[in-house]
Amino acid sequence: MTEPARPQAPETPAAAPDAPRKEWTPDLAGSGDTITGADASRESQPQAAAATRPPEPAATAAAKPDPQPTVPKAAPAKPAEAPAAAAKAEPAPQQLAAIQPPAPDAIRPPADGKPAWQRYAMPAPVAPKGPRIAIVIDDMGVNKPQTAAAIGLPSPITFAFLPYAQDVAGQAAKARAAGHELIVHMPMQPQGPADPGPGALNPALPVAENVKRLKHNLEAFGAYVGINNHMGSRATEDTPLMAAVMAELKARGLMFLDSRTTAKSVGSKAAISAGIPNVQRDVFLDHEIDERKIAAQLDRLEAIARRHGAAIAIGHPHPETLKVLNRWLPAAQARGIVFVPLTALVAVPGASEPAGPRTASDEAAPARAEEGPVFADGPAVKE
Repeated sequence: MTEPARPQAPETPAAAPDAPRKEWTPDLAGSGDTITGADASRESQPQAAAATRPPEPAATAAAKPDPQPTVPKAAPAKPAEAPAAAAKAEPAPQQLAAIQPPAPDAIRPPADGKPAWQRYAMPAPVAPKGPRIAIVIDDMGVNKPQTAAAIGLPSPITFAFLPYAQDVAGQAAKARAAGHELIVHMPMQPQGPADPGPGALNPALPVAENVKRLKHNLEAFGAYVGINNHMGSRATEDTPLMAAVMAELKARGLMFLDSRTTAKSVGSKAAISAGIPNVQRDVFLDHEIDERKIAAQLDRLEAIARRHGAAIAIGHPHPETLKVLNRWLPAAQARGIVFVPLTALVAVPGASEPAGPRTASDEAAPARAEEGPVFADGPAVKE
């Protein structure tokens, strides 16, 4: 489409990455429902349009050079129309520039040859005197008001941003500037009809295509320490796919959090085999979106942390979850709980001294993890 009108090429291809993101909105009530088998979240009709996103990495790569030389020329040529066109054409390059070298440099520790999961890690107490808890908030970015409210939580919280969310780089930059750690919430294929969104890793596809999608999603924003799975009850059970994922993470110096959306996940096993820093989720906070039930899950989380020294929870930016967390966090801290970023609890396979008592590679981890029930793929927060 761009060959006949080369001068307007930046506007046409540059808009392509935004099209799926605008068309695809999760047609779901929220991550709070207990979903199993045939009762899993229903398919979203707009997803049919977003199914064209897999080939985007090539299109995006091809479009990248064009916006930079040509966008400045468009402004003087069409003073009245260029600003609107530029607003559509430029978000991805500008966002990436905002969070990749310049913004993180002001707050990240010196590189010193450290892998990305350490270079972009947020500070944690060196010798904490109480049980440690890491809280991860998934599905960040698709609902901007709820994402902004979550960023207002006291740090350190680890935020998992969906790579297909609009202005994801800008939103992630704000979260990091507020002192929160970042991971990529990687869309992965679930069992049943639940819809993971555009660019999901899928065992039914060739490994090369999945690696292409993985790389594309990893370019959505920067300064993150690793990934966790969004849905993925089918994908995380597939050994070849998980091996390919871990190979890419190892090459990039990233860590892996297994959200454990299936009891048959081989994610942590694949991470350990590849030598990837890794950890597993203990508790889902808001599979049922009810303030009393969320508070009860936080009590369970604290009990696990006191019993084992540390624990990891996953929640979502629901108003109910954020309201309960704003009450519970200072109260738990007053009781001696130490809140840490996710990287403070990872297990490093082969390390002489594990990162902490809560590890995904020690013998007690599977029993620990089973204390949190396994749910089949909660949906994304509705926009």
